Amino acid sequence: MTTWAGRTAAEISAAVREKRVTPREVVAEHLARIERLDGRVGAFRAVRAEAALAEADELAARGDVAELPLAGVPVAVKDNLAVRGESRRIGSAATPDTPAARDHVTVARLRAAGAVVVGVTNVPELCVFGTTDGVLGIARNPWDPTRSAGGSSGGSAAAVSAGMVPIALGNDGMGSLRIPAANCGLVTIKPGHGVIPADEGDSTWFGMAENGPLATTVEDARLMFSVLAGAEPGTEPGHLPAPGVLRIAVSLRSPLAGVTISRPYAAAARDAAALLMRAGHQVRRADPPYPMSLATTSLVHWTAGTAADARPLDPRLLTRRTRVHARLGRPFLRTVSSGASRERLRRRLEPFFAEHDVLLTPALARRSPKAGPWHERGWLSNVLANTNYSPLTPAWNLTGWPAMSVPCGTLPSGAPCAVQLVGRPGTESRLLALAGQLEERNPWQRTAPMD
Repeated sequence: MTTWAGRTAAEISAAVREKRVTPREVVAEHLARIERLDGRVGAFRAVRAEAALAEADELAARGDVAELPLAGVPVAVKDNLAVRGESRRIGSAATPDTPAARDHVTVARLRAAGAVVVGVTNVPELCVFGTTDGVLGIARNPWDPTRSAGGSSGGSAAAVSAGMVPIALGNDGMGSLRIPAANCGLVTIKPGHGVIPADEGDSTWFGMAENGPLATTVEDARLMFSVLAGAEPGTEPGHLPAPGVLRIAVSLRSPLAGVTISRPYAAAARDAAALLMRAGHQVRRADPPYPMSLATTSLVHWTAGTAADARPLDPRLLTRRTRVHARLGRPFLRTVSSGASRERLRRRLEPFFAEHDVLLTPALARRSPKAGPWHERGWLSNVLANTNYSPLTPAWNLTGWPAMSVPCGTLPSGAPCAVQLVGRPGTESRLLALAGQLEERNPWQRTAPMD
């Protein structure tokens, strides 16, 4: 008997298109795995067991199944994106528990491509912090359940890493795709601004938040990315084109003063640089000219985004760390909305990216904090924990440029390590091709050993 849980989205969709397996069989097997494992992981806030099986049967009756790029593929959706018939709680007791009338455009695109939504995944309240915990659940890293899966797309990353779904949908406002992907050994890409639809009446942190895929292979990440970006149904991903000879800058410096990069993450970046040099690229050490003000700029935008999201909610129902974060951001709402500081940062970094095609950095500074009720702790302890382990992601939300997290090596605990790839606007395909070269030369174990 063929086992489908743990297989890639590309493998599953090919089998469904060729009628080697039915969508119901695939979905049922993944639902059984969720039931068996999620009590240890905490990836899902809501599992759509009956609805997903019914939708799998509806999919099987469609006349165009043979043309669908995600035919029968189970997918999980982050709990800040609307799923028709499900509530959108955003990790908070302050949000209404009422079903959404329609899908967010990204969810609709996945369904149109043949994917079946099996559940909604846990997030920290209002997707603010880099650990996924709150009144609705705690998401743990399947590789090391004593550690947080990261955030804010932590539930989606944990679901994929545990093999409960082959792909999941998340988003990234200050690193919220790349942080949990790096923790959980996944591939993700935060696209540049405007590549994948983001704003549909929801806050996008002033245009900094982008929707994107979480996957176990570069092929699956590219397949899901193409669907989310609006490729026509039936378009096959094919093989990634060779990226050509690229000028790659390697930086081991933290963009935030006073935060150091731990030895395993620095080693991962060096190892990736060596692999890309052997692949024929021009690789050299070079640090972007990060301004000293970057920490302040990041904090101002981070808190202001939360202030905007919290405005319509009853503050008495928010956790204390969220209330403090929002209160600190209110004075900056008008300043941040102008975009002036983000434009200054882009102008400062553009000459560096004229000289280099891609920037390679560690994905994180150190492993994620211990899993637990961080939402019960003070605001300062949360901010310090987040900043000390993830200083390398926010700059690329401020610029609006594409950035990836790619597995590379392991930590002393045996959990995955990772690197970050950053490019100029419009270079998503180049970054994916470069990630494919890393995967080819240094393949990783795709899912955590949980059985």
